[in-house]
Amino acid sequence: MSHPTTKSIFITGAGSGMGRAGAQLFHQRGWRVAAVDLNEEGLDALSAELGGDRLWTRQVDVTDKVQLDGALADFCGAGGLDMMWNNAGIGESGWFEDVPYEAAMRLVDVNFKAVLTGAYAALPYLEKAPGSLMFSTSSSSATYGMPQIAVYSATKHAVKGLTEALSVEWQRHGVRVADVLPGLIDTAILRHTPNHSAGAAARPADDVTASAPKKGPFRLMPASSVADAAWAAYRHPTRLHWYVPASIGWLDRLKAISPEFVRAQVRRALPRLTER
Repeated sequence: MSHPTTKSIFITGAGSGMGRAGAQLFHQRGWRVAAVDLNEEGLDALSAELGGDRLWTRQVDVTDKVQLDGALADFCGAGGLDMMWNNAGIGESGWFEDVPYEAAMRLVDVNFKAVLTGAYAALPYLEKAPGSLMFSTSSSSATYGMPQIAVYSATKHAVKGLTEALSVEWQRHGVRVADVLPGLIDTAILRHTPNHSAGAAARPADDVTASAPKKGPFRLMPASSVADAAWAAYRHPTRLHWYVPASIGWLDRLKAISPEFVRAQVRRALPRLTER
């Protein structure tokens, strides 16, 4: 059960990458942190780094509602939850028809259905904490549908749409809702996402990171930059979408004016992702 003066956060996908960086930051700021992941090794490493004080970990498959419900109940007890961060996600890439159907459905299960599950599971605890926030990890690929990661991009559009809808609905519960739309972040999902299409489009992860632009919206950013956005989101009373870096927000603005213009820019800027 939460100590009444200590804020609490529940983070899925906290064994590595952005979730791990979030667990480190919120723990450093004095919060009680629940870190859950399927990656038990990553959680063990996080525990070894941060110690047992104010850190609670459990191996959880976020696609299993019983597991996620049980973890939240055990962490929160009869108390409330200040912030739920639906962060767990996986990647698959390649031409749409080359990505196996089962892999595409796994993307939907982890990247979107698990966010729905997290929302259902966390709301009873968020309602008990004044100023609480449900925060979810969307993606820059939710600003415009991206080739070679079509289903991943679609799941992140879904997260963004759910965030917008619940940010209106949950005002009646006193619960805020927001998301983060990261660009190119230096994490395991970037380095280990399978590419199911052969040829020029299939580039090693190290090549992708090495060739990332040094400036602009798609420069390579550290995982800590997303953790910083999560921290800022809790402290900001109204902002809905958090872009990392902030310049990614211009893609959303341009698409609202002319999605056809953005489509042309994507084809011009990413020819290897649009031509076999």
